[in-house]
Amino acid sequence: MLERKVAVVTGASRGIGLAVAERLLAMGADIGVLQRSGADAAREAAEGAGRRFHAVSVDLADAEAAQRGVDEIAEVLGRVDVLVANAGEVERQPALDLSLDSWRRQIAVDLTSVFATSQAVARRLVAQESGGAIVMVASVLAFQGGINVSAYAAAKAGVANLARALANEWAPLGIRVNAVAPGYVANELTEPLRADPDRLEAISARIPAGRWATDDDIASAVAWLAGPDSAYVHGHVLAVDGGWLAR
Repeated sequence: MLERKVAVVTGASRGIGLAVAERLLAMGADIGVLQRSGADAAREAAEGAGRRFHAVSVDLADAEAAQRGVDEIAEVLGRVDVLVANAGEVERQPALDLSLDSWRRQIAVDLTSVFATSQAVARRLVAQESGGAIVMVASVLAFQGGINVSAYAAAKAGVANLARALANEWAPLGIRVNAVAPGYVANELTEPLRADPDRLEAISARIPAGRWATDDDIASAVAWLAGPDSAYVHGHVLAVDGGWLAR
């Protein structure tokens, strides 16, 4: 479904990002990744799938560096067709205690980098005259305030509306922009929540599906939005939450 296509994934060292990279590789894409930490797992997955791979080490809080990373991947792999803007950081802290430095960093990584990488990819797609797909990873906290995650919630709400805004501008250019809004995923990012018995019980009791999501649950939705089966989907925020928002 993505043969001869190149996909850029941010934050693919573990969790949702790594699951997304593995899913896109299985669909036939070559992969470029942007992230601060090591890319060994994604590289091994690409080698195992017989696909081309390129990693750029970058702090996504530096928007200009993130854009240069997109350009490097496009030059090395020859083109770009798909972006999955997944990278994110969260600091769980009461808003009264949250430092402005932490606020700025979370907004930079969780929102500004999404715009910066999307813009860089869209410029490439226009130059290629090829069209393509951009999938942003938002959160159910795009629709809810959460607890002790004010910066993260604000950024993810921004991501959801950014997907809509860019879809309005870029759909006529053949660029599909959408987002997924994961619910509660059992991975490293939510480990502090799952380690708190009260929070674990309260969250779990509200999920109609009766379980937390896996990284693969989210990757499946991302892969659909990145592939041709969603060709007429533009500006949509797809909740993948086990029914959380329906309660």
